[in-house]
Amino acid sequence: MKYDLSNAIQYHYGMFPPQTLDYEQFMPELLLATDAIARYDQMLKGMHNSEILLAPLRSQEAVISSRMEGTISTLDEILRYEADYHEGQEATASVRSEVVETMLYQRALKNAQRAMESGQPLSLSLVKTLHEQLLWFGRGARKSPGKLKVEQNYLADKNQRTIKFVPIAPEHLQSGLDALFQHIDDDSRPILLRAALAHVEFEALHPFEDGNGRIGRMLITLMLWASGCICAPHFYISSYLEDHKHEYIDIMRRVSQSGDWEGWCQFFLTAVHQQAVQNLAMAEDIRTLYEDMKLEFADLLASKWSVTALDFIFANPVFRNNTFTGRAGIPTATAARFTRLLLEKGLLSTLESASGRKPAMYSFEPLLQIVRV
Repeated sequence: MKYDLSNAIQYHYGMFPPQTLDYEQFMPELLLATDAIARYDQMLKGMHNSEILLAPLRSQEAVISSRMEGTISTLDEILRYEADYHEGQEATASVRSEVVETMLYQRALKNAQRAMESGQPLSLSLVKTLHEQLLWFGRGARKSPGKLKVEQNYLADKNQRTIKFVPIAPEHLQSGLDALFQHIDDDSRPILLRAALAHVEFEALHPFEDGNGRIGRMLITLMLWASGCICAPHFYISSYLEDHKHEYIDIMRRVSQSGDWEGWCQFFLTAVHQQAVQNLAMAEDIRTLYEDMKLEFADLLASKWSVTALDFIFANPVFRNNTFTGRAGIPTATAARFTRLLLEKGLLSTLESASGRKPAMYSFEPLLQIVRV
């Protein structure tokens, strides 16, 4: 059965990047977003270790961004997966493919961070590597991971059997990507506007057979970090975009339909503002919990390893007992004593009791209660 193309919106050939923008239409949103993300960045700079403290937020971003594309998993499933399968390990058949696909989102984003920290620029080459890692397993593994599309793709309403949007044709894709990355490197516009325009353009190019939405949302974080707008790559926007998904999609289409770049910028800047406020509140709650727990762990555990244990549990709020020693470096007897004391105090909860050779699995509920959405 064929899809109806009669009302499809076509890609905006020759319109990117827009030569002029009416700043008056979105100046209030730009000022609010700039202020909010600056406050968020100040919080990041003052954090003891944002890589440890905000690790659960990256997991939650992976869950939400993947859910927007129909890959359904939960934060708790992802954290349980992490407790059993570390990087370089393959999951067993007992793990749902949706969980592995979501986990790959998180790993791809972490790998991009490492690549950029080692000096690799935010480029098409990096994006293709990201895509290859993202689609390594599951449904996407059959959809040309890491390779640009060679056939025309479409955004469709499967229920109504209608094509909603026709992205750029494959024969024009390379020139479109060249223009996109030239725009990303052009600092003549504020970074928040560059990120806004780059995101909508990437989605309109739809350069891959699958995974475009997830890669496009990763690019927002990576652009803000690469520009110095945020000091660490921990700004996640998918929660707002999912909450306003229909508006998000409609406004992106209007860019191609009528050249409404200003309307898109207004929406995107509002998303950044609202998400920065939400991220800041959550990060401050995490930081406050960390400082409170630092005192409680020191008093309860009475050991030179108390901060090591605390950092491990914040970075791994679901873990198996054996990894407390293997990955945190805490002596076996000491880790066993810590676990017993934390369970007795009610700071750890038992998810799975030890069974045979399989160690017990625990969760740090005080942190999970903050980051669950």
